[in-house]
Amino acid sequence: MLIDTHCHLHDREFFTAEQAEEMIQRAHTARVEKIICIGTSHEDSLAAREFASKHDNIYWTYGIHPENVNSYRQLEYDFLGTGSARPVVTGEPPLATSVVTSGAPQKVYSQLPVAIGEVGLDYHYPDHNREAQIRLFEQMLQLASDNDLPVSFHVREAFQDFFPVVANFPKVRGVVHSFTDSRKVLKRILNETDFYVGVNGLATYSTLPTPPLERILLETDAPFLTPEPFRGIINEPAHVSDIANWLAAKLGSEFKIIEKETTKNGRKLFRI
Repeated sequence: MLIDTHCHLHDREFFTAEQAEEMIQRAHTARVEKIICIGTSHEDSLAAREFASKHDNIYWTYGIHPENVNSYRQLEYDFLGTGSARPVVTGEPPLATSVVTSGAPQKVYSQLPVAIGEVGLDYHYPDHNREAQIRLFEQMLQLASDNDLPVSFHVREAFQDFFPVVANFPKVRGVVHSFTDSRKVLKRILNETDFYVGVNGLATYSTLPTPPLERILLETDAPFLTPEPFRGIINEPAHVSDIANWLAAKLGSEFKIIEKETTKNGRKLFRI
C-alpha cells in the first residue's frame, strides 16, 4: 500500500467530480490506498472535509496557505473552555470547534482533520507580506499544538524565518511539503527537527538533494508537479507509484521497501 500524503483532489477548480472519482479508482489500481486532501483556505479546507466524508481512506487537513494571508485579518483565538482554538475568518462563520476536536472516535475520522496545513511561509513574490505571514503561521502552529495535530509545511525561499518560528513550538511534528531548497537546508531539517520531507514529481526532473528513506513521505501535490515521464499532463494520486519507482532507482532499493517504509512514515505522522 502507498499513501499520497498531499494532493488537492477535492478542488473543483482543477478536477470535476467525475474526474476525481476516476482518479481514485486509478490510484487504487496503482496501490495508492490512502489519500490526504490538503486545505489551502477556510473554504477550501471545508471542501476537503466534505470530499473526504464521502470516501473511505480519504482524509483532509485544515490550513490557510501563506499566499492567502491577505484574505484574512489577524486570526483571533476563541478558547471555549475546552482548550480548543478556532480562527475567526473575515467574512466567514467561525471554524466549528468540532473541526479540530481531538480524541473523537475513529468511526468519525472523516469529520476530523488529520493535520493542519498547508501552512507556512512563501517569500517568492515581491508583495509577500512577511510580517503577516509569520503571524498567521504562528497561529496555525498554535492551532496544531492545541489539538495535537501534525503540520504540513509550505516553505519557499523562507527558511531563514521558518527555523526560528518552529523552534518556538517544540512539540509540533510535521512534514516539509515539496522541499525545494539546498542540501545545507535539508541537513538543518534533518538535524534540528524531527520533520519528515515530502518527495514528489519535482524530484524526478531536478537536482534536489534526496532525504534518507526514514524521513521521506511520498506525495503528488496533484494537479501540480507531474513526475517524469508524464510531464505535460495533469497530475493525480496514482503517480505516487511512479515516484516510488523513481525513488527506488535513486536509492538503489526495491519498490516494496520504498512502499513499506514511506507508508510506515505516513501512518505514523498522520495516525491513519
